[in-house]
Amino acid sequence: MMRACIQRVKQSRVLLPDKNNECIGRIEQGFLVLLGVGCGDGEKEAVLLAKKICNLRVFEDPEGKMNLSLSQIGGRILVVSQFTLFANCQRGNRPSFTEAAPPDLAEKLYLFFLEEVRKYGIEPETGAFRQNMSVELINDGPITIFMDTDFL
Repeated sequence: MMRACIQRVKQSRVLLPDKNNECIGRIEQGFLVLLGVGCGDGEKEAVLLAKKICNLRVFEDPEGKMNLSLSQIGGRILVVSQFTLFANCQRGNRPSFTEAAPPDLAEKLYLFFLEEVRKYGIEPETGAFRQNMSVELINDGPITIFMDTDFL
């Protein structure tokens, strides 16, 4: 099951500490999406999750009700690959990540997910796959939603 932690943000950016804190992705109002790909995931899960996230109505309308989607407010999306969403902490104190997809599959589906987001007219900003990153954000709300494709 593909997993996503979606945070509504006022702004967010990704820096590469190993490259003098080079900023490689930056957005203003929108979503920071931490995306985890699991062992059994395929394109079907990426299509489903991209559709759900891009149509998620958690931005306020003129009456202050969470009723608008990312595209309706002209928002942006920053997608960061995060295999640690599959951490299993049931045994001991050192998490196991065996449920996370191998890097080659995870990267392929991460890139496919980005293509699916583009189909909704939203050009995603990204992190750097398999790199040490610093992710900065200013939460808006805060509103944080966790999704996985097993429950969509």
